[in-house]
Amino acid sequence: MIRLIITFLIIALVAAFFGFGGIAEGAASIAQVLFYIFIVLFLLSLIAGGVRGWR
Repeated sequence: MIRLIITFLIIALVAAFFGFGGIAEGAASIAQVLFYIFIVLFLLSLIAGGVRGWR
């Protein structure tokens, strides 16, 4: 039981460090950019698949 408590304490400390240190803001902006890139790639693959299917 003590091992679980120590594990959760370490996880909480790491999460607090990232959350309060401003690193989360940078990670969120990177995730937002990657999201839009993958949406564009997904739409391009749908269009390319549709064009290949029509031939």
